Amino acid sequence: MLKKYSQVFKGLFYFIDLLVIFAAWILSYYLRFYASLIPVFYGLPDFKQHLFLSLLILPVYAIVFRTIGLYESLRLRQTKWELFNIFKASSLSLLIVIFIIYFFKKGFHYSRLTFLCFWVLNILALFFFRGIIREILRALRRRGYNLRHILIVGTDRLAREVAQKINRHLEFGLNIVGFLGRKPEQVGEGIDGIKVLATYADIKNIISEKGIDEVIIALPFEEEKLMRTILGSISNEMVDIKVVPDLSQFFTLRKGVEELDGLPIINLRESPLYGWNGVIKRLFDIIGSFIAIMVFSPLMLFIIIVMKFTSPGPIFYKQKRMSLDGRSFDILKFRSMRVNAEEETGAVWTKENDPRRTRLGVFLRRTSLDELPQFFSVLRGEMSLVGPRPERPVLVEQFRQHIPRYMLRHKIKAGMTGWAQVHGWRGNTSLEKRIEYDLYYIENWSLWLDLKIILKTIPAVLKGKGAY
Repeated sequence: MLKKYSQVFKGLFYFIDLLVIFAAWILSYYLRFYASLIPVFYGLPDFKQHLFLSLLILPVYAIVFRTIGLYESLRLRQTKWELFNIFKASSLSLLIVIFIIYFFKKGFHYSRLTFLCFWVLNILALFFFRGIIREILRALRRRGYNLRHILIVGTDRLAREVAQKINRHLEFGLNIVGFLGRKPEQVGEGIDGIKVLATYADIKNIISEKGIDEVIIALPFEEEKLMRTILGSISNEMVDIKVVPDLSQFFTLRKGVEELDGLPIINLRESPLYGWNGVIKRLFDIIGSFIAIMVFSPLMLFIIIVMKFTSPGPIFYKQKRMSLDGRSFDILKFRSMRVNAEEETGAVWTKENDPRRTRLGVFLRRTSLDELPQFFSVLRGEMSLVGPRPERPVLVEQFRQHIPRYMLRHKIKAGMTGWAQVHGWRGNTSLEKRIEYDLYYIENWSLWLDLKIILKTIPAVLKGKGAY
């Protein structure tokens, strides 16, 4: 329901953003060449060229702004989030524009100070005007202009959640008149400041008396028959009717709604890395692993030489691990333990001061240098640079029996580092917390999050917490 109303405001913000971007670009030209204290040594660049360049700037900014997510619904407490995303989107857009200009440069002359002025002015202007528009909309809604009056059928968890989400979006002008309850004794009660007006049987009278524009049915999953009765009773009423399915208990990853030739389909579980998302992440892995192999090749060669002189046995250690969709692969590491170290202990995690480690292995594991060969696994496509850390199949079978949602971490490729690891949940730590962080990563995946995790990995490795 909110989606329909949000389209109006998304379109409004989209139009105003483009207007502000265009105005900021033109004003930047004026400030640089007509109001600047910095002298112009080579004459004034042609204004027509700057005007022509806006035909490149506007579509680039429009695409990047939409991709970054600047037109998603904003809650009242997300002002800092919006400022950060305006900064990020504006910076990325300008870099793309500059790259295109200098790649296809043919007789164009643009001032770098103009671009700098435009970058600063655009960020400040976008944030300022967006804030003004939002405050105007909120003020109008508070005064009762263009409100739609909503009746929520239900009083349980789902109905309360619907009410909370509506109240977080005051800019949409949706006014909750009240709830309808199942039991007569509920009538008159207040739920989160909203009154229970009547029982389900009185729905037609409430619609008429209160001037209801829209009915939202939010009943528990087990009350499907009652839902049909209510829908039948208001089928001839001149109100919009929405049904919120009680499926949150079944939602796991990337829930959503699709349409197949007019048939609505609800996603309860879906990997985020399909289509272009999968292509982008794979390209990121290929480029990142290739660069890492080139950079760390001298170090890996040095480790191989030292290992040959300090410990008998093979250089590398292979072990079966589980990755995407439960498929197993051979993970590759520098050997850090004695040969046949698990003959007596079986498949167990390494513990602190583990006696099975070699002298070089202690250092390699503490610094995570034993994992450098995994860049080759990433290059081959068996792993990713970022993702849940892969586990051994024999341990996976144990964990899946008593840890809820454990297998969902295999909806994406295993990674060399992950959201759980950079927060200290590695080695012999809480599996439940690790799963919580792994699922957060899958739910919120983005290329920006991958970059953030990689940057956080460096201090995490230096600390060596949980690395035995």
